[in-house]
Amino acid sequence: MKGRDARGPLAWFRSRPLRSRLALLTAFAVAVAVAAVSAACWFVTRAQLAAELDASLRNVRPDSGVVTELLSDCRQGRKPASTVEPYTVQVVLANGAVCTSGQAPLPVGSEDLQVARGELAYVLHTVTDADGREMRVSTYPQDGPPGMAVSLARSLSEIDNSMSTLRWVLLLVSGIGVVGAGAAGLWVARTGLEPVDRLTGAVEHVAATEDLTVRIPVEGEDEIARLSRSFNAMTAALATSRDRQARLIADAGHELRTPLTSLRTNVELLARSEETGRAIPAEDRRALMASVKAQMTELASLIGDLQELARPDTARPGPLEVVPFHTILRSALDRARLRGPELTFTTDLAPWYVRAEPAALERALVNVLDNAVKFSPPRGTVEVSLMRGELTVRDHGPGIAPDELPHVFDRFWRSPSARSLPGSGLGLSIVARTVQQAGGTVALAPAEGGGTLVTLRLPGAPTPPPETAP
Repeated sequence: MKGRDARGPLAWFRSRPLRSRLALLTAFAVAVAVAAVSAACWFVTRAQLAAELDASLRNVRPDSGVVTELLSDCRQGRKPASTVEPYTVQVVLANGAVCTSGQAPLPVGSEDLQVARGELAYVLHTVTDADGREMRVSTYPQDGPPGMAVSLARSLSEIDNSMSTLRWVLLLVSGIGVVGAGAAGLWVARTGLEPVDRLTGAVEHVAATEDLTVRIPVEGEDEIARLSRSFNAMTAALATSRDRQARLIADAGHELRTPLTSLRTNVELLARSEETGRAIPAEDRRALMASVKAQMTELASLIGDLQELARPDTARPGPLEVVPFHTILRSALDRARLRGPELTFTTDLAPWYVRAEPAALERALVNVLDNAVKFSPPRGTVEVSLMRGELTVRDHGPGIAPDELPHVFDRFWRSPSARSLPGSGLGLSIVARTVQQAGGTVALAPAEGGGTLVTLRLPGAPTPPPETAP
Protein backbone atom coordinates (compact mmCIF):
# COMPACT_ATOMS: atom_id res chain seq x y z
CA MET A 1 0.00 0.00 0.00
CA LYS A 2 2.89 2.31 0.81
CA GLY A 3 4.51 1.58 -2.55
CA ARG A 4 1.25 2.33 -4.37
CA ASP A 5 0.91 5.70 -2.63
CA ALA A 6 4.52 6.51 -3.51
CA ARG A 7 3.61 6.58 -7.18
CA GLY A 8 1.60 9.75 -6.66
CA PRO A 9 -1.94 10.69 -7.73
CA LEU A 10 -0.93 11.35 -11.34
CA ALA A 11 0.50 7.87 -11.80
CA TRP A 12 -2.57 6.38 -10.13
CA PHE A 13 -4.81 8.39 -12.46
CA ARG A 14 -2.92 7.22 -15.56
CA SER A 15 -3.24 3.61 -14.44
CA ARG A 16 -7.05 3.83 -14.46
CA PRO A 17 -9.11 2.62 -17.47
CA LEU A 18 -9.91 5.28 -20.06
CA ARG A 19 -13.63 5.41 -19.20
CA SER A 20 -12.79 5.92 -15.49
CA ARG A 21 -10.39 8.72 -16.39
CA LEU A 22 -13.04 10.40 -18.54
CA ALA A 23 -15.61 10.14 -15.73
CA LEU A 24 -13.14 11.54 -13.18
CA LEU A 25 -12.13 14.38 -15.49
CA THR A 26 -15.78 15.22 -16.13
CA ALA A 27 -16.58 15.21 -12.42
CA PHE A 28 -13.50 17.32 -11.65
CA ALA A 29 -14.34 19.86 -14.36
CA VAL A 30 -17.93 20.14 -13.13
CA ALA A 31 -16.73 20.41 -9.53
CA VAL A 32 -14.40 23.28 -10.41
CA ALA A 33 -17.14 25.02 -12.40
CA VAL A 34 -19.74 24.52 -9.66
CA ALA A 35 -17.29 25.72 -6.98
CA ALA A 36 -16.51 28.85 -8.97
CA VAL A 37 -20.18 29.60 -9.62
CA SER A 38 -21.14 28.89 -6.01
CA ALA A 39 -18.37 31.13 -4.64
CA ALA A 40 -19.35 33.90 -7.02
CA CYS A 41 -23.02 33.51 -6.07
CA TRP A 42 -22.15 33.56 -2.35
CA PHE A 43 -20.03 36.72 -2.53
CA VAL A 44 -22.44 38.55 -4.84
CA THR A 45 -25.40 37.71 -2.58
CA ARG A 46 -23.55 38.84 0.55
CA ALA A 47 -22.51 42.09 -1.13
CA GLN A 48 -26.10 42.69 -2.27
CA LEU A 49 -27.53 42.06 1.22
CA ALA A 50 -24.90 44.34 2.77
CA ALA A 51 -25.74 47.07 0.26
CA GLU A 52 -29.45 46.74 1.04
CA LEU A 53 -28.71 46.92 4.78
CA ASP A 54 -26.63 50.08 4.32
CA ALA A 55 -29.38 51.60 2.18
CA SER A 56 -31.97 50.93 4.87
CA LEU A 57 -29.72 52.49 7.55
CA ARG A 58 -29.27 55.60 5.42
CA ASN A 59 -32.93 55.94 4.54
CA VAL A 60 -34.53 55.20 7.95
CA ARG A 61 -34.52 58.16 10.36
CA PRO A 62 -36.32 57.86 13.72
CA ASP A 63 -38.88 60.54 14.46
CA SER A 64 -37.56 63.48 16.50
CA GLY A 65 -40.18 62.73 19.13
CA VAL A 66 -38.67 59.26 19.64
CA VAL A 67 -35.22 60.78 20.12
CA THR A 68 -36.60 63.37 22.58
CA GLU A 69 -38.45 60.74 24.58
CA LEU A 70 -35.32 58.56 24.61
CA LEU A 71 -33.24 61.43 26.04
CA SER A 72 -35.92 62.21 28.61
CA ASP A 73 -36.03 58.61 29.85
CA CYS A 74 -32.23 58.50 30.14
CA ARG A 75 -32.07 61.79 32.09
CA GLN A 76 -34.77 60.62 34.53
CA GLY A 77 -33.04 57.27 35.00
CA ARG A 78 -35.84 55.27 33.46
CA LYS A 79 -35.41 52.38 31.06
CA PRO A 80 -36.12 53.72 27.58
CA ALA A 81 -39.47 52.54 26.33
CA SER A 82 -39.30 53.85 22.78
CA THR A 83 -37.87 51.42 20.23
CA VAL A 84 -37.63 51.34 16.44
CA GLU A 85 -37.65 47.63 15.57
CA PRO A 86 -35.47 46.00 14.31
CA TYR A 87 -33.05 48.85 14.82
CA THR A 88 -31.08 49.96 17.85
CA VAL A 89 -31.22 53.71 18.40
CA GLN A 90 -28.47 55.41 20.37
CA VAL A 91 -28.12 59.13 21.06
CA VAL A 92 -24.50 60.30 21.19
CA LEU A 93 -23.66 63.59 22.90
CA ALA A 94 -20.59 65.65 22.08
CA ASN A 95 -19.08 64.83 25.50
CA GLY A 96 -19.26 61.10 24.75
CA ALA A 97 -22.39 60.31 26.78
CA VAL A 98 -24.84 57.88 25.17
CA CYS A 99 -28.43 56.85 25.60
CA THR A 100 -29.53 53.55 24.03
CA SER A 101 -33.08 52.34 23.27
CA GLY A 102 -33.42 49.05 25.14
CA GLN A 103 -30.41 47.27 23.60
CA ALA A 104 -26.78 46.76 24.57
CA PRO A 105 -24.85 50.02 24.19
CA LEU A 106 -22.84 50.58 21.05
CA PRO A 107 -19.19 51.60 21.34
CA VAL A 108 -18.69 55.23 20.40
CA GLY A 109 -15.81 55.97 18.09
CA SER A 110 -14.07 59.17 17.24
CA GLU A 111 -16.02 59.44 14.00
CA ASP A 112 -19.31 59.33 15.92
CA LEU A 113 -18.12 62.16 18.18
CA GLN A 114 -17.06 64.17 15.13
CA VAL A 115 -20.60 63.83 13.77
CA ALA A 116 -22.01 64.95 17.15
CA ARG A 117 -19.74 68.01 17.15
CA GLY A 118 -20.78 68.85 13.59
CA GLU A 119 -17.37 68.04 12.10
CA LEU A 120 -18.69 65.18 9.92
CA ALA A 121 -22.02 65.00 8.14
CA TYR A 122 -22.39 61.24 8.19
CA VAL A 123 -20.54 58.01 9.07
CA LEU A 124 -21.28 54.34 8.37
CA HIS A 125 -19.23 51.62 10.03
CA THR A 126 -19.35 48.20 11.71
CA VAL A 127 -18.92 47.73 15.47
CA THR A 128 -19.41 45.05 18.13
CA ASP A 129 -21.95 45.93 20.86
CA ALA A 130 -21.70 45.08 24.55
CA ASP A 131 -23.38 41.70 23.97
CA GLY A 132 -20.75 40.70 21.38
CA ARG A 133 -22.98 41.12 18.33
CA GLU A 134 -21.67 42.64 15.12
CA MET A 135 -23.71 45.72 14.29
CA ARG A 136 -23.80 47.94 11.22
CA VAL A 137 -24.07 51.54 12.48
CA SER A 138 -25.15 54.69 10.70
CA THR A 139 -24.45 57.92 12.64
CA TYR A 140 -25.91 61.26 11.52
CA PRO A 141 -26.43 64.65 13.26
CA GLN A 142 -29.78 65.24 14.96
CA ASP A 143 -31.85 68.15 13.71
CA GLY A 144 -31.63 71.09 16.08
CA PRO A 145 -28.76 72.55 18.03
CA PRO A 146 -25.31 70.95 17.51
CA GLY A 147 -23.73 68.70 20.13
CA MET A 148 -25.84 65.60 19.53
CA ALA A 149 -25.93 62.77 16.97
CA VAL A 150 -28.09 59.71 16.46
CA SER A 151 -26.64 56.23 15.75
CA LEU A 152 -29.01 53.82 14.06
CA ALA A 153 -27.71 50.21 14.13
CA ARG A 154 -28.84 46.84 12.85
CA SER A 155 -27.41 43.42 13.59
CA LEU A 156 -25.37 41.67 10.86
CA SER A 157 -26.65 38.30 12.11
CA GLU A 158 -29.56 38.59 9.65
CA ILE A 159 -27.09 38.58 6.79
CA ASP A 160 -24.99 35.84 8.41
CA ASN A 161 -28.06 33.63 8.94
CA SER A 162 -29.15 34.09 5.32
CA MET A 163 -25.64 33.42 4.05
CA SER A 164 -25.31 30.34 6.23
CA THR A 165 -28.51 28.94 4.76
CA LEU A 166 -27.34 29.81 1.27
CA ARG A 167 -23.98 28.15 1.94
CA TRP A 168 -25.59 24.85 2.87
CA VAL A 169 -27.92 25.02 -0.14
CA LEU A 170 -24.98 25.66 -2.46
CA LEU A 171 -22.98 22.81 -0.91
CA LEU A 172 -25.90 20.42 -1.32
CA VAL A 173 -26.59 21.47 -4.90
CA SER A 174 -22.87 21.33 -5.74
CA GLY A 175 -22.51 17.84 -4.27
CA ILE A 176 -25.52 16.59 -6.22
CA GLY A 177 -24.14 18.26 -9.37
CA VAL A 178 -20.69 16.68 -8.99
CA VAL A 179 -22.10 13.22 -8.31
CA GLY A 180 -24.51 13.59 -11.22
CA ALA A 181 -21.69 14.82 -13.46
CA GLY A 182 -19.55 11.83 -12.51
CA ALA A 183 -22.38 9.43 -13.29
CA ALA A 184 -23.15 11.24 -16.54
CA GLY A 185 -19.44 11.25 -17.45
CA LEU A 186 -19.21 7.51 -16.83
CA TRP A 187 -22.29 6.90 -18.97
CA VAL A 188 -20.99 9.15 -21.75
CA ALA A 189 -17.57 7.46 -21.57
CA ARG A 190 -19.11 4.00 -21.84
CA THR A 191 -21.36 5.05 -24.70
CA GLY A 192 -18.65 6.97 -26.53
CA LEU A 193 -16.05 4.23 -26.12
CA GLU A 194 -18.33 1.42 -27.20
CA PRO A 195 -17.02 1.61 -30.82
CA VAL A 196 -13.49 1.55 -29.42
CA ASP A 197 -14.38 -1.57 -27.44
CA ARG A 198 -15.66 -3.18 -30.65
CA LEU A 199 -12.47 -2.17 -32.44
CA THR A 200 -10.35 -3.55 -29.60
CA GLY A 201 -12.29 -6.81 -29.69
CA ALA A 202 -11.82 -7.05 -33.44
CA VAL A 203 -8.07 -6.43 -33.17
CA GLU A 204 -7.73 -9.01 -30.42
CA HIS A 205 -9.74 -11.48 -32.53
CA VAL A 206 -7.50 -10.90 -35.55
CA ALA A 207 -4.37 -11.24 -33.40
CA ALA A 208 -5.61 -14.50 -31.88
CA THR A 209 -7.12 -16.14 -34.99
CA GLU A 210 -5.45 -14.32 -37.93
CA ASP A 211 -8.93 -14.00 -39.39
CA LEU A 212 -8.68 -11.01 -41.72
CA THR A 213 -12.31 -11.19 -42.83
CA VAL A 214 -13.44 -9.32 -39.70
CA ARG A 215 -15.11 -5.98 -40.45
CA ILE A 216 -16.37 -3.36 -38.00
CA PRO A 217 -19.74 -1.68 -38.68
CA VAL A 218 -19.19 2.00 -39.45
CA GLU A 219 -21.71 4.58 -38.22
CA GLY A 220 -21.45 8.35 -38.70
CA GLU A 221 -18.56 10.52 -39.80
CA ASP A 222 -16.72 11.13 -36.52
CA GLU A 223 -13.18 10.15 -35.53
CA ILE A 224 -14.30 6.71 -34.35
CA ALA A 225 -15.96 6.08 -37.72
CA ARG A 226 -12.74 7.14 -39.49
CA LEU A 227 -10.75 4.80 -37.25
CA SER A 228 -13.15 1.94 -38.03
CA ARG A 229 -12.88 2.61 -41.78
CA SER A 230 -9.09 2.68 -41.51
CA PHE A 231 -9.12 -0.63 -39.65
CA ASN A 232 -11.42 -2.21 -42.22
CA ALA A 233 -9.21 -0.91 -45.04
CA MET A 234 -6.13 -2.25 -43.27
CA THR A 235 -7.57 -5.74 -42.76
CA ALA A 236 -8.79 -5.78 -46.37
CA ALA A 237 -5.31 -4.79 -47.59
CA LEU A 238 -3.70 -7.42 -45.37
CA ALA A 239 -6.14 -10.06 -46.61
CA THR A 240 -5.41 -9.11 -50.22
CA SER A 241 -1.67 -9.17 -49.55
CA ARG A 242 -1.89 -12.57 -47.89
CA ASP A 243 -3.99 -13.95 -50.74
CA ARG A 244 -1.53 -12.60 -53.29
CA GLN A 245 1.36 -14.04 -51.30
CA ALA A 246 -0.31 -17.45 -51.14
CA ARG A 247 -1.15 -17.28 -54.84
CA LEU A 248 2.42 -16.23 -55.67
CA ILE A 249 3.86 -19.11 -53.63
CA ALA A 250 1.46 -21.59 -55.23
CA ASP A 251 2.13 -20.32 -58.74
CA ALA A 252 5.88 -20.18 -58.14
CA GLY A 253 5.86 -23.74 -56.86
CA HIS A 254 3.94 -24.85 -59.92
CA GLU A 255 6.29 -23.04 -62.30
CA LEU A 256 9.41 -24.27 -60.53
CA ARG A 257 8.26 -27.87 -60.46
CA THR A 258 8.50 -28.43 -64.23
CA PRO A 259 12.10 -27.22 -64.83
CA LEU A 260 13.25 -28.79 -61.58
CA THR A 261 11.74 -32.15 -62.53
CA SER A 262 13.30 -32.01 -65.97
CA LEU A 263 16.64 -30.91 -64.54
CA ARG A 264 16.56 -33.68 -61.96
CA THR A 265 15.83 -36.28 -64.64
CA ASN A 266 18.72 -35.09 -66.78
CA VAL A 267 21.13 -35.00 -63.84
CA GLU A 268 20.06 -38.50 -62.78
CA LEU A 269 20.77 -39.75 -66.32
CA LEU A 270 24.26 -38.24 -66.18
CA ALA A 271 24.86 -39.66 -62.69
CA ARG A 272 23.65 -43.13 -63.69
CA SER A 273 25.97 -43.07 -66.71
CA GLU A 274 28.90 -42.28 -64.44
CA GLU A 275 27.92 -44.96 -61.89
CA THR A 276 27.32 -47.78 -64.38
CA GLY A 277 30.16 -46.89 -66.71
CA ARG A 278 27.84 -46.93 -69.70
CA ALA A 279 28.72 -43.86 -71.69
CA ILE A 280 26.00 -41.78 -73.27
CA PRO A 281 26.47 -41.21 -77.00
CA ALA A 282 28.25 -37.93 -77.71
CA GLU A 283 25.31 -36.43 -79.60
CA ASP A 284 22.86 -37.37 -76.86
CA ARG A 285 25.22 -36.07 -74.21
CA ARG A 286 25.52 -32.72 -75.98
CA ALA A 287 21.71 -32.50 -76.22
CA LEU A 288 21.41 -33.46 -72.55
CA MET A 289 23.91 -30.81 -71.46
CA ALA A 290 22.20 -28.20 -73.62
CA SER A 291 18.89 -29.12 -71.97
CA VAL A 292 20.45 -28.82 -68.49
CA LYS A 293 21.91 -25.43 -69.39
CA ALA A 294 18.59 -24.18 -70.75
CA GLN A 295 16.73 -25.38 -67.67
CA MET A 296 19.24 -23.70 -65.35
CA THR A 297 18.91 -20.47 -67.34
CA GLU A 298 15.13 -20.71 -67.09
CA LEU A 299 15.34 -21.31 -63.35
CA ALA A 300 17.69 -18.35 -62.86
CA SER A 301 15.36 -16.13 -64.88
CA LEU A 302 12.31 -17.32 -62.95
CA ILE A 303 14.00 -16.77 -59.59
CA GLY A 304 15.03 -13.26 -60.64
CA ASP A 305 11.47 -12.49 -61.70
CA LEU A 306 10.15 -13.83 -58.41
CA GLN A 307 12.57 -11.66 -56.45
CA GLU A 308 11.42 -8.63 -58.42
CA LEU A 309 7.75 -9.34 -57.80
CA ALA A 310 8.28 -10.25 -54.14
CA ARG A 311 8.95 -6.59 -53.33
CA PRO A 312 5.95 -4.61 -52.02
CA ASP A 313 4.10 -2.68 -54.72
CA THR A 314 4.83 0.58 -52.93
CA ALA A 315 8.59 -0.06 -52.75
CA ARG A 316 10.80 1.18 -55.54
CA PRO A 317 13.67 -0.98 -56.87
CA GLY A 318 16.11 1.89 -56.53
CA PRO A 319 16.47 5.67 -56.56
CA LEU A 320 14.71 7.46 -59.41
CA GLU A 321 16.88 9.38 -61.83
CA VAL A 322 16.38 11.47 -64.95
CA VAL A 323 17.55 9.06 -67.66
CA PRO A 324 17.50 9.08 -71.48
CA PHE A 325 14.68 6.75 -72.43
CA HIS A 326 15.99 6.43 -76.01
CA THR A 327 19.47 5.37 -74.85
CA ILE A 328 18.13 2.68 -72.52
CA LEU A 329 15.85 1.49 -75.33
CA ARG A 330 18.85 1.14 -77.68
CA SER A 331 20.63 -1.00 -75.07
CA ALA A 332 17.53 -3.21 -74.73
CA LEU A 333 17.36 -3.48 -78.53
CA ASP A 334 20.97 -4.69 -78.66
CA ARG A 335 20.10 -7.48 -76.24
CA ALA A 336 16.95 -8.36 -78.17
CA ARG A 337 18.92 -8.63 -81.44
CA LEU A 338 21.18 -11.21 -79.82
CA ARG A 339 18.15 -13.30 -78.89
CA GLY A 340 16.58 -13.01 -82.33
CA PRO A 341 19.49 -12.75 -84.80
CA GLU A 342 17.33 -13.82 -87.74
CA LEU A 343 14.79 -11.03 -87.11
CA THR A 344 14.78 -7.55 -88.58
CA PHE A 345 14.35 -4.60 -86.20
CA THR A 346 13.16 -1.31 -87.66
CA THR A 347 13.59 1.60 -85.28
CA ASP A 348 12.59 5.25 -85.14
CA LEU A 349 13.73 6.72 -81.84
CA ALA A 350 13.34 10.36 -80.84
CA PRO A 351 15.09 11.69 -77.72
CA TRP A 352 13.01 11.51 -74.54
CA TYR A 353 14.05 11.90 -70.92
CA VAL A 354 12.11 10.30 -68.06
CA ARG A 355 12.42 9.92 -64.31
CA ALA A 356 12.87 6.23 -63.54
CA GLU A 357 15.26 3.62 -62.12
CA PRO A 358 17.57 2.75 -65.03
CA ALA A 359 18.09 -0.98 -64.34
CA ALA A 360 14.38 -1.65 -63.74
CA LEU A 361 13.37 0.33 -66.85
CA GLU A 362 15.85 -1.55 -69.05
CA ARG A 363 14.62 -4.88 -67.71
CA ALA A 364 11.04 -3.91 -68.51
CA LEU A 365 11.98 -2.89 -72.05
CA VAL A 366 13.90 -6.15 -72.54
CA ASN A 367 10.81 -8.08 -71.45
CA VAL A 368 8.65 -6.21 -73.99
CA LEU A 369 11.13 -6.86 -76.80
CA ASP A 370 11.61 -10.49 -75.73
CA ASN A 371 7.89 -11.06 -76.16
CA ALA A 372 8.09 -9.61 -79.65
CA VAL A 373 11.07 -11.84 -80.46
CA LYS A 374 9.40 -14.91 -79.00
CA PHE A 375 6.20 -14.59 -81.01
CA SER A 376 7.65 -13.27 -84.26
CA PRO A 377 7.76 -15.71 -87.18
CA PRO A 378 11.19 -16.74 -88.60
CA ARG A 379 12.83 -13.85 -90.47
CA GLY A 380 10.04 -11.60 -89.28
CA THR A 381 10.15 -7.89 -88.53
CA VAL A 382 9.81 -6.09 -85.21
CA GLU A 383 8.88 -2.42 -85.52
CA VAL A 384 10.01 -0.13 -82.69
CA SER A 385 9.09 3.55 -82.47
CA LEU A 386 9.62 6.16 -79.75
CA MET A 387 7.92 9.52 -80.27
CA ARG A 388 7.28 12.08 -77.49
CA GLY A 389 7.38 9.52 -74.73
CA GLU A 390 5.18 6.94 -76.49
CA LEU A 391 6.94 3.67 -77.26
CA THR A 392 5.27 1.24 -79.66
CA VAL A 393 6.56 -2.29 -80.32
CA ARG A 394 4.79 -4.22 -83.03
CA ASP A 395 5.44 -7.83 -84.02
CA HIS A 396 3.91 -9.88 -86.82
CA GLY A 397 3.20 -13.01 -84.85
CA PRO A 398 -0.09 -14.79 -84.19
CA GLY A 399 -1.36 -12.01 -81.93
CA ILE A 400 -3.47 -12.26 -78.78
CA ALA A 401 -7.10 -13.27 -78.67
CA PRO A 402 -9.46 -10.49 -77.43
CA ASP A 403 -10.65 -12.60 -74.49
CA GLU A 404 -7.02 -13.04 -73.35
CA LEU A 405 -6.11 -9.33 -73.32
CA PRO A 406 -7.49 -8.63 -69.78
CA HIS A 407 -5.11 -11.27 -68.36
CA VAL A 408 -1.81 -10.45 -70.08
CA PHE A 409 -0.44 -8.52 -67.06
CA ASP A 410 -1.47 -11.14 -64.48
CA ARG A 411 1.33 -12.98 -62.74
CA PHE A 412 2.14 -16.42 -64.18
CA TRP A 413 -0.60 -16.11 -66.79
CA ARG A 414 0.32 -17.55 -70.18
CA SER A 415 -1.89 -17.95 -73.20
CA PRO A 416 -2.55 -21.53 -74.31
CA SER A 417 -0.54 -20.93 -77.50
CA ALA A 418 2.52 -19.81 -75.50
CA ARG A 419 2.69 -22.53 -72.88
CA SER A 420 5.03 -24.60 -75.03
CA LEU A 421 7.46 -21.69 -75.34
CA PRO A 422 10.09 -20.80 -72.72
CA GLY A 423 9.09 -18.28 -70.10
CA SER A 424 7.45 -17.98 -66.70
CA GLY A 425 4.54 -15.65 -67.40
CA LEU A 426 6.06 -12.94 -65.17
CA GLY A 427 7.64 -10.66 -67.78
CA LEU A 428 4.62 -8.48 -68.53
CA SER A 429 3.77 -8.28 -64.81
CA ILE A 430 7.21 -6.78 -64.22
CA VAL A 431 6.68 -4.40 -67.15
CA ALA A 432 3.34 -3.17 -65.77
CA ARG A 433 4.77 -2.70 -62.30
CA THR A 434 7.88 -0.80 -63.47
CA VAL A 435 5.88 1.48 -65.76
CA GLN A 436 3.35 2.21 -63.03
CA GLN A 437 6.13 3.14 -60.58
CA ALA A 438 7.53 5.55 -63.19
CA GLY A 439 4.10 7.18 -63.55
CA GLY A 440 3.33 5.76 -67.00
CA THR A 441 0.90 3.36 -68.69
CA VAL A 442 1.25 0.25 -70.81
CA ALA A 443 -1.30 -1.58 -72.96
CA LEU A 444 -1.44 -4.47 -75.43
CA ALA A 445 -3.76 -4.59 -78.43
CA PRO A 446 -4.11 -6.59 -81.67
CA ALA A 447 -2.23 -4.90 -84.52
CA GLU A 448 -3.81 -4.24 -87.88
CA GLY A 449 -2.83 -6.99 -90.29
CA GLY A 450 -1.94 -9.41 -87.49
CA GLY A 451 0.47 -9.46 -84.62
CA THR A 452 0.52 -7.56 -81.34
CA LEU A 453 1.03 -3.87 -80.65
CA VAL A 454 2.49 -2.83 -77.29
CA THR A 455 2.04 0.86 -76.36
CA LEU A 456 4.06 2.21 -73.45
CA ARG A 457 3.85 5.84 -72.32
CA LEU A 458 6.12 7.55 -69.79
CA PRO A 459 5.94 11.22 -68.70
CA GLY A 460 9.03 13.22 -69.51
CA ALA A 461 10.53 15.80 -71.87
CA PRO A 462 12.51 15.80 -75.14
CA THR A 463 15.40 17.56 -73.37
CA PRO A 464 16.92 16.89 -69.95
CA PRO A 465 16.21 19.32 -67.09
CA PRO A 466 18.90 22.01 -66.60
CA GLU A 467 20.21 20.40 -63.44
CA THR A 468 20.87 17.10 -65.24
CA ALA A 469 22.00 18.39 -68.62
CA PRO A 470 25.69 17.78 -69.38
